[in-house]
Amino acid sequence: MRMVTETGAPLQRRYYTSRDGRQLTWDDIVRGYEVEKGTFVVVDDDELERLAPEKTGGIDLREFVKASAIDPMYFERGYYLVPTGTNTKAYRLLAKVMEEEQLAGIATFVMRAKEYLVAIIAEHGILRAETLRFSDELRTPESIGLPKPARVAAADVTKMERAIEKLAEKGFDERELVDQSAVRLLDVVEKKLEKDEDVVELPRDTEDAGARSDVIDLMSALEKSLRKGRSAAKPARRRSRKQATR
Repeated sequence: MRMVTETGAPLQRRYYTSRDGRQLTWDDIVRGYEVEKGTFVVVDDDELERLAPEKTGGIDLREFVKASAIDPMYFERGYYLVPTGTNTKAYRLLAKVMEEEQLAGIATFVMRAKEYLVAIIAEHGILRAETLRFSDELRTPESIGLPKPARVAAADVTKMERAIEKLAEKGFDERELVDQSAVRLLDVVEKKLEKDEDVVELPRDTEDAGARSDVIDLMSALEKSLRKGRSAAKPARRRSRKQATR
């Protein structure tokens, strides 16, 4: 959902100073790293550009590890890897070997001036890249005050096992993965649309162009990385609202 006026005009975000309410332009804004409350170290654009990863458009395959060795807590977002051209032999071969050996490839690539760490995983003959969180992005149980594991009485364990068995299913039904909040919201939207109730529309010439749909294709980059160490990557395709809801 987007924030709009009663007539349907999209809102814009603007920056003001908290002291005098003066509106700022982009030329007035700099970036600062807060070292302590109210104290910032300013870093200018030139310094940030020098710190940015090299824009090679490639992917670096570092190593192969057992897929089971990667904690799911590190997984962030998944992308399908697709073969380039009509020759899929290398794709099928790599997916087959990785799946049979239960291996994951650890690699890095740069997209939109940011370096990502990914795990290349093979399942059912398909390769996908799972972007990984960095280790300092995860909290530890100790950091949030969780108590240390304690011994549990055997009788309590048996009782819990029986309770779990009653709810246990033989397999996982992917149809359960439905965002019910989104379903209810779209139901309200569709009913209002059918009744032409609360529907506002801007003139065509004021509509924005919208986000561009891109495709990430790391397969050729992965193949080159296996041979030479570097290759190409493109941005990921965004799902449509209908696809995302499904």
